[in-house]
Amino acid sequence: MTNVLPPYTIRGWQSLGRTARQLISARLFRAVAQGALAVDFTLYLKARGWSAPEIGLLLMASGLVGAGLSLFVGIVSDRVGRRLFLLIYECGLIIGTALILATPSAWVVAVPAILFGFGRGANGSSGPFAPAEQAWLAQAVPLQRRASVFSFNAGLQFVGMGVGSLLAALLPQVSAASSGAAVYLPIFVLNLVAAVVNLWQIWSIREAATKEEPRFKGNADTITKKENRALTLLVTVNMVNALGVGIIAPLLPYWFNLKFGVGPAAIGPVYAITFFLTAAFTLVIARLSDQVGLVRAIILPRILGVALLVAIPFMPTFAWAAVLYVARSIVNRSSLGARQAFSVSLVRDRRRGLATSLNAVSWSLAGALGPAFGGWLIGIGALVWPFLAAAALQTGYVILFPVILGRYDVNSRKQIPDIPVEHDASQPKRHSRR
Repeated sequence: MTNVLPPYTIRGWQSLGRTARQLISARLFRAVAQGALAVDFTLYLKARGWSAPEIGLLLMASGLVGAGLSLFVGIVSDRVGRRLFLLIYECGLIIGTALILATPSAWVVAVPAILFGFGRGANGSSGPFAPAEQAWLAQAVPLQRRASVFSFNAGLQFVGMGVGSLLAALLPQVSAASSGAAVYLPIFVLNLVAAVVNLWQIWSIREAATKEEPRFKGNADTITKKENRALTLLVTVNMVNALGVGIIAPLLPYWFNLKFGVGPAAIGPVYAITFFLTAAFTLVIARLSDQVGLVRAIILPRILGVALLVAIPFMPTFAWAAVLYVARSIVNRSSLGARQAFSVSLVRDRRRGLATSLNAVSWSLAGALGPAFGGWLIGIGALVWPFLAAAALQTGYVILFPVILGRYDVNSRKQIPDIPVEHDASQPKRHSRR
């Protein structure tokens, strides 16, 4: 691998360029707000009288709508640009959270939650508009730096999620004089402020034209066919993992509350510790991906994650369950940056919106079914089976990913026979858009 400046150093950060720095900063602010929602949103709905199956259906609707929007955004953003969609996202988020604060009726809560993925723990991504965001960041970062930059981006977003999780424990105390669901309203104020800040950040940068003729080897039609095959395989494997994650992950605060009787004051710090440690371990995965390749760096930690997931529901106390949850989340989530770098490197720049949207759709569509199934199981009192079902599916992912997608690892030292090779990506030529 070519030696490059790591983005977590001062010189490495400055060398990224303003566009990449602003996109990463926006994701950090967004992650703080989403970290608070990841802990408190399902508890907010529970305080409003929503049942586990109802919450699961809302999360399912969010995933299904998000899948459709992601596909639309990814395809169209490749043609008209990515900046516009991020501006639309932040404006919509401002309007949605302001309405919840003004008139928190059921439909006013449900519509923004479905459109913007409230409570799904999106790790700072821009919800269904994330394909435009990731494609724009990939465009701003050369090929040989993507693994480290995307991992650093993931690390920062986990820091933001950790800060947000702490705020999830503290902000309800601000309105302690209130009762019921009203104590959680400061969480939505936090999301409103973050959206305003990010609207300014995105507005302040400009998008460069995508490269009209990316420099890949081979005939264009042949390259497109190979890219399509790689994307089809990626979508198939991702759906197995997403279904496994969706069964229990979005419902864990609800499960902790039901199983052990704990609230945000106990759950928030646990989530915060998880995100902070995951942020640190993400940098380890970035180094590991340079040494053993992206695929192995993604899969090896997740083997331990499956074992920990199986053990969580059998723990006798919240403290033990929390320790295992922290360990399991670290080994699972720390590969997020590597997974994003893997997906955007499968195709040429002009198709990265499509690639990231298909990646998002595969997660959203399968992940949307998970909470409904998990919510139904919890609703009938089966508190162990959601974990076992999730572990079985994630075991399938651990097996399928290297077997099916191993050949597409651009960080592998082996010759890669079936993927287009991009040349001199650190110095791309810029062409005007047609």
